[in-house]
Amino acid sequence: MPEEDLLTHDMTCAAPQGQTTAHDTPAAGHAIVVGVLAALAGLMFGLDTGVIAGALRFIGTDFNASPRTQEWIVSSMMAAAAVGSLIAGTISFRLGRRRALLGSSVLFLVGSLISALAPSVAMLIIGRIFLGFAVGIAAFTAPLYISEVSAVTQRGSMIACYQLMMTGGIFLSYVTDGMLANGAHWRWMLGLMTVPATIFLIGCLFLPDSPRWLMMRGERLRARTVMRYLRPSPQQADREISDIATELTRGRSEGFSFFRNNANFRRSVGLGIMLQIMQQLTGINVLMYYAPKVFQAADFGASAAGWATALIGLINLVATCVAIVTVDRWGRRPLLLLSCAIMTGSMLLAGGLVEYGGHDTTAQVAMVGSLLVFVLGFAIGAGPLVWTLCAEIQPLRGRDFGIVCSTFTNWATNWAVSNTFLSVLDTLGEAHTFWLFAGMNALFIVITLFYVPETKGVSLEDIESHLLAGWPLRDLGARSLPQGGKMPTRPPA
Repeated sequence: MPEEDLLTHDMTCAAPQGQTTAHDTPAAGHAIVVGVLAALAGLMFGLDTGVIAGALRFIGTDFNASPRTQEWIVSSMMAAAAVGSLIAGTISFRLGRRRALLGSSVLFLVGSLISALAPSVAMLIIGRIFLGFAVGIAAFTAPLYISEVSAVTQRGSMIACYQLMMTGGIFLSYVTDGMLANGAHWRWMLGLMTVPATIFLIGCLFLPDSPRWLMMRGERLRARTVMRYLRPSPQQADREISDIATELTRGRSEGFSFFRNNANFRRSVGLGIMLQIMQQLTGINVLMYYAPKVFQAADFGASAAGWATALIGLINLVATCVAIVTVDRWGRRPLLLLSCAIMTGSMLLAGGLVEYGGHDTTAQVAMVGSLLVFVLGFAIGAGPLVWTLCAEIQPLRGRDFGIVCSTFTNWATNWAVSNTFLSVLDTLGEAHTFWLFAGMNALFIVITLFYVPETKGVSLEDIESHLLAGWPLRDLGARSLPQGGKMPTRPPA
């Protein structure tokens, strides 16, 4: 069969069952549909993150669990996610991004069932570990996959869609927790996660392989077939395939060997690690995991604490929608700087209200307001953009390794923070804990100013070319090296 006929045949087969082929509908829409299906991993991530906040107090009562045991129930998922992110690199590289996402969907389903039916704390933790493996694999693979199938003009928005799904999952879990709280139905809270897990599993069956992964495997014909399915014109698809091929010919070393031999790759890996550490040190996830406890510590009743938590989830969702609309218009750096400034101010205010504001209704309303502003700040910048940047700045030959390192760091830091938060809260008190997070957010502003590049509208191949040419990290997305910028000698690939 001639090559063009083979391409047409393969493209038809690549279309999901029940949908039209690339010849029947605008191909640009295919990339969006594929990206949204992959972003369902974020929905599962958010659901499993948020559901434990409402269920934890009832689990503690039923199992007579101490605060330390409750910390382990929460943090066991983070520890497993850190391990899962390490495994994800090998799975994603050897079996492909699609199969990695499919495997995570199965783990989500199994973990949800075990958690809902757990007869003991030990079995509940085992279920949370399954969920952690799923989250670790999905959190690594989904942003990577989305960045590789999205067009350059849509890449930021599509990766931010992953964060939107995550925040949507958190909000839905908070609402579900609130609806089931009166009957203390924590098993139903956890068991309902099987429904979206099944939907995610079915969605993964319709995903094509990443064209960039296929190119790394030497399957150029299949890669071009998929790229033509995802792009509005064959010419654009072929240009991207040629750009990928050019980058792959620059060297053969991959993964750790590339990291060991190339100083410029070590810089991008280091930046990814630093961004993920700082994202967790903003304090967002301790608020998501322990929001009801934080509000109860501020003298909220149990019911009021639950609905205040749901309001946080709603603000998180709405603000993430704003980020998706603006990230490819305003750029990464402006949104990230604004995000960090808002979080710094709101944490300072929250600490001041706890320390000096008293315990009347006005102080409680102001407390909720400060935390809502904090969540808004996180959702418009540090939430979606850290994942976006970590997927964008790594060169193709080392992308799996680089994102493994940053994702592992995210979960390791997440575990450390969530596993010690109640103890830190007890030791420092609410006010000083908030002020500690304010200091971390202020540090994030400095890091963004000096190291974070603006990648809006820049192809992954151009970012890689600038990185490997030794451009300063903050200039990786520049059209040309700024006057006076230092460009070190490019190390051998």
